[in-house]
Amino acid sequence: MIELLPPPSIVPLEHILPDEPLLMMGAGPVPIPQKVAAANSIVINHLGETMNRVIEQVKDMGRYVFQTESSHVMGVSGPGSAAMEMAVANLVTPGSRVLCITNGYFSQRMAEMVRRVRGEPTILEAVHNEGADVALVERALQQGQFDVVTLVQGETSNTVCNKNLNQIAKLAKRYGCLVIVDAVCTLSTMPLAMDSWQVDAIITGGQKGLSSIPGVSLLAFSESAWAKKIAPRKELPFHWCLDAQLADKFWNQKSYHYTAPVSGILALHEALRLVCEETLPQRFERHLRCSEALQAGIETMGLQLLIEKQHRLNSVVGIVVPDHVSADVVRAHMSKVHKVEISGAFGLNILRIGQMGEQSRAYNLFRTLHALGSSMRAAGAELDLPAGMAEMERVLSGEG
Repeated sequence: MIELLPPPSIVPLEHILPDEPLLMMGAGPVPIPQKVAAANSIVINHLGETMNRVIEQVKDMGRYVFQTESSHVMGVSGPGSAAMEMAVANLVTPGSRVLCITNGYFSQRMAEMVRRVRGEPTILEAVHNEGADVALVERALQQGQFDVVTLVQGETSNTVCNKNLNQIAKLAKRYGCLVIVDAVCTLSTMPLAMDSWQVDAIITGGQKGLSSIPGVSLLAFSESAWAKKIAPRKELPFHWCLDAQLADKFWNQKSYHYTAPVSGILALHEALRLVCEETLPQRFERHLRCSEALQAGIETMGLQLLIEKQHRLNSVVGIVVPDHVSADVVRAHMSKVHKVEISGAFGLNILRIGQMGEQSRAYNLFRTLHALGSSMRAAGAELDLPAGMAEMERVLSGEG
């Protein structure tokens, strides 16, 4: 008889998870609607007519959300970073010269991915806590013969927004570059028009603006990028799972690539359906109103926002923590006492509150701002919480 290792002693999930669900108001993942959660509980055959119908609708809705007519919309089994790597691995070949416009942690991650597929990245770092300057981008494009430009729409790590994305993408096209955009925290929260802005690849995660589950992401390639770079490609990409031509077999040819994450795709279907039902204009307006109300409440309460308004990302709001206050203590108090979770940062003394998808609801804002102010005061900050709550309510009501 084979001698087996004994089974481990395991604590059931019901004894690990909190009795009261935490309100997820950080930089992601975000709360998901009940219909998305219900879809995520279903398992069906990953091949066959039922799945084919689901996939066709996911692609149709994806085209609406990306604002593209491209036939190359596909899901990715993995986080937003997997979709990012799929875009890079299929559009950057060994020796490709890539201008990587960086504002922080995640835009730098794209540059790292370029290196790993043997591309040649040139880093163009934006001014500290500011969006990329169009003139500086053009100067860089004039000085180098680049094949690809990468940038983020919203830098989640420090809450900077590249508000000149439209101009930068069109500028890059004039210099003959493909354009890859990370829209993980921005897609469906603010305008982004793939075709009219001349973007070649947009990636997003399910767990942020779309209010779906983590682990299933969405990616779109332009028709021109597919025809010029992917379809005629001779050398194999470095990643088998992330090979766009192999993925195309499942997403467009009703064939096998690998076992698709069917439950996650069903959840993504429902999340996209709810976006389409709300419509993008109404969704953009809701996100902007809620984020601006939250920002107004935070500032009126007596706290400072990290980024100046002209460069500020609305989908993730960065808050400067007073010098004598511990960000970790504030977050722990919010979680333990108020059952609200927000995010810290990547080495910065800030707190981050998400305004993506289901986070952007008035009832979530009131609970979150009260929890933030109460926990800040418990950690030693002097704030006027009632004034902040009143100002947020005033802006939400349309008076601001």
